[in-house]
Amino acid sequence: MSETQVTYLTAAELATPAAENQVRVTFLPEDKTVEFPFGSLEYDGHGLPMSFLDIAENYGIFLDHACGGACACTTCHLWIKQGAQGVSEAEDLELDRMETAADIQLSSRLGCQAVVEKPGTYVVEIPKWNRNYVQEGKPSTTGT
Repeated sequence: MSETQVTYLTAAELATPAAENQVRVTFLPEDKTVEFPFGSLEYDGHGLPMSFLDIAENYGIFLDHACGGACACTTCHLWIKQGAQGVSEAEDLELDRMETAADIQLSSRLGCQAVVEKPGTYVVEIPKWNRNYVQEGKPSTTGT
């Protein structure tokens, strides 16, 4: 796991772009933001390297992934709210799987397959209906 911890940035800090060669990802609705130098993230074995699931796992942010990040379910479905231009294109396997997801939007992606490909600022939202509040061995996203 990376030594950098989850940080809570002020509104002013969030209003400024990430520093050069930095990746900043905010996970909503938890408002947890992580920053790290591009290319420095250790692969944690969940989803594709540098996927939003991999980033979440590296920083202890809960993003459900019932299949272990193998693109065999849709529990890591999320919406990319900012930064989509810096994220990999969806491959056929992901597109096929997304056909079974609920509430698909133009910004919908699977967290295990959507890979951050360049430095920048990214904001992703875990849909409310997709949050598993009872998950053995995982932290509660409710803060309780």
